[in-house]
Amino acid sequence: MALVPYRGRNMPATTLSSLRDEMNELFNRFWSTASEPFGLAEWSPAMDVSESDDAVLVHAEIPGIDPKDLDISVVGDTLTIRGEKTDETEKCERNYHRVERRYGSFTRSLALPASVDAGKVTATAKQGVLEIRLPKKEEAKAKRIEVKGT
Repeated sequence: MALVPYRGRNMPATTLSSLRDEMNELFNRFWSTASEPFGLAEWSPAMDVSESDDAVLVHAEIPGIDPKDLDISVVGDTLTIRGEKTDETEKCERNYHRVERRYGSFTRSLALPASVDAGKVTATAKQGVLEIRLPKKEEAKAKRIEVKGT
């Protein structure tokens, strides 16, 4: 069976060029670090959450934020981190060509994967990374059950 080339009407080059330009703009806006995807304008720190047998660990990126300006709370099974990153630049006559750094207040809440003992939570900040250690309650810790043979 022979393949027959398409002999239909060709699209004008301007239409293809315009379509390509629009698609490039769409992808540039979506993947750009200067704008938030899906129109989210609020700044918030990136977080990693991990769990061990006895604790839940949260690491959050907080560069440029004084640890004294953070408010961390645990209510039920929800951890909430609040803070503010202030603009440290001087107000002077400048012509900005690109502004990517974000400033402003943030609130970040997340559901914890296990029940934690709120009275034993510790938080430390080092080199722009906040580490929160949330010890699990005894009833939330995994218990090994031995299987007996007959």
